[in-house]
Amino acid sequence: MKVGRKLVDYALLYKKFIIAALLMLTVSVAAELAGPFIAKKMIDDHILGIESTWYETSQGPDTVSYKGNTYKREQYFTSGEEKGSEVRVLQVGREFYFVGSDISFDGERTVSSGELTIKKGEETATYSAQKLTGNELLDFYNPEIPKIIKLIAFYFGLLVIASFFQYGQGFYLQKAANRVIQRMRNDIFQHIQKLPIRYFDNLPAGKVVARITNDTEAIRELYVTVLSTFFTSTIYIFGIYIALFILDAKLAALCLILIPILVVWTYLYRIYASKYNHIIRSKVSDINAMINESIQGMNIIQSFSREKKTSEEFEELNHTHYKYQNKLLSLNSMTSHNLVGVLRNITFVAFIWYFGGASIGVGSVVTLGVLYAFVDYINRLFQPVTGIVNQLANLEQALVAGERVFQLLDEGGTAVEDNRMNRYEGNVRFEHVFFGYKENEYVLKDITFTANKGETVALVGHTGSGKSSIMNLLFRFYDSNEGSIKIDGQDITDIPYQTIRDHMGIVLQDPYLFTGTIASNVSLDDPRISREQVEEALKAVGAEKVFKNLEKGYDEPVIEKGSTLSSGQRQLISFARALAFNPAILILDEATSSIDTETESIIQEAMEVLKKGRTTFIIAHRLSTIKNADKILVLDRGEIVEQGNHDELMLLKGRYYQMYQLQQGTKSDMAG
Repeated sequence: MKVGRKLVDYALLYKKFIIAALLMLTVSVAAELAGPFIAKKMIDDHILGIESTWYETSQGPDTVSYKGNTYKREQYFTSGEEKGSEVRVLQVGREFYFVGSDISFDGERTVSSGELTIKKGEETATYSAQKLTGNELLDFYNPEIPKIIKLIAFYFGLLVIASFFQYGQGFYLQKAANRVIQRMRNDIFQHIQKLPIRYFDNLPAGKVVARITNDTEAIRELYVTVLSTFFTSTIYIFGIYIALFILDAKLAALCLILIPILVVWTYLYRIYASKYNHIIRSKVSDINAMINESIQGMNIIQSFSREKKTSEEFEELNHTHYKYQNKLLSLNSMTSHNLVGVLRNITFVAFIWYFGGASIGVGSVVTLGVLYAFVDYINRLFQPVTGIVNQLANLEQALVAGERVFQLLDEGGTAVEDNRMNRYEGNVRFEHVFFGYKENEYVLKDITFTANKGETVALVGHTGSGKSSIMNLLFRFYDSNEGSIKIDGQDITDIPYQTIRDHMGIVLQDPYLFTGTIASNVSLDDPRISREQVEEALKAVGAEKVFKNLEKGYDEPVIEKGSTLSSGQRQLISFARALAFNPAILILDEATSSIDTETESIIQEAMEVLKKGRTTFIIAHRLSTIKNADKILVLDRGEIVEQGNHDELMLLKGRYYQMYQLQQGTKSDMAG
């Protein structure tokens, strides 16, 4: 499905708001576009209307007294009302003249010695004319003034209505846009949590963040600004063309040539803008990823004096972003006002050519009111055209951002299962398991072992031997390529991810803490875990001794990743978290390797409580911490080369024996 279609589908989720906005927009545009028609009526029917036919009549409404007689315009006579002799009021230059009779035709007018001469082609007619003084002319205008005031009031009322509906359409359109983006961000964030861990192996966190924040904000601009402008401009253009066709069909048809020009220009613009925007959005993601990585590793950067090198790498990314922003700026500069200015000039040239210098007034090609309305509408026509052209850049940015967002949403994920299963016993069986992160590059080869309920199984081996990979498979962060893994005789691939993990707990070498409090990091705000259970878990792992001096106790704030706590304190919270969730299977990944000796003794005591009644897997480098394990698996290059308890493996005098002796020897040397 194309990006545009998906964006429309999201918008249709809130179609009530959008339809309400469009209806309000239509009313607003209609009210606003009535202006030139009202102006035309004021000019032709009232300001220039005094040049229409007048008849002598008796006193009454809309009548004018002149030299002892009373006159009224033809338009103001009611049906059956008696009309007297016909007279005219005609303008010559800046002066107005009273003609005591009708005129047979109209044309070029001149006045000399009290006589008005009208010439049209070869025809000439002369009439006796009297020049009107300012007050006399005002008398003839008096019947028009109330009507002009009414039209002005009506137009002002339309503007008020247009403003009200313009506000309404903006409000509802932005409300719909905010709802759409809120929904989209929720969908992305929820989808991220459904994605397999493998997906994040190749995508830095900063790039994911850029898609949730920067890209969705660009899409928000699409709904708020771009679509608003496009809808408004389209309705404006449609309304203006209707008005132009009502005024003069031929000239309106001539103006239609603007439409294909805009379509062709938009097509050509998008070819280049799409390319530039793809690069720009990609570089924004790269910049975000690098900033995120630099902040996370700032202590390493400063410790190894890598500031200059990091700055150079950032500058390279920033320069590429700047270069393509400039290219896009140049492209946009060639559109917008430049393009619209050219089109405007072409249109006015066509307009002048069409009228061909014909006279303006009664009996001419068009009336002055029509001419004014045409000029006004053509000027108005280029406002929405400018709006559309100026929004092409934002449209392209939004489409590129949408493509990136939907690319993420299209990644295959696993639906979150709400189903719960009873706490399983925790009997684990690996049967001939093969696994590789990359195709045909196995990191685990023919892994077979059994861990019964309540047993402690230790995994030892050099870095890269496959210890963590076994735990990744057990947690179903990844699935094996070959073989099977069973819990209580059931293949784990038949159990939903969330369901199987519901009874598993893990304590990492570098535990991750969330912003909140010590208590919230233990319960993870799970409603199934009460405050009493949190405190009992912390007490069981010996946290009282470590946290007793904190001002707020277990409600002490924890900032991002627990950076204000020591590694031992973070580890204790992680232990308490595992205990509070009461898992059937517990994994300790180098849980005591980065803490001080005093805290380690506290944790070692807590581990015995933690392991009771659970199947426990321990990944350890310090072999002294796993001497009491029920089973030790020695891994080398993805294979189990030895297995048994500590005493059995020492008697074998194989790889485990050598590793143990080496560590003990190192300790002896250090002691000496």
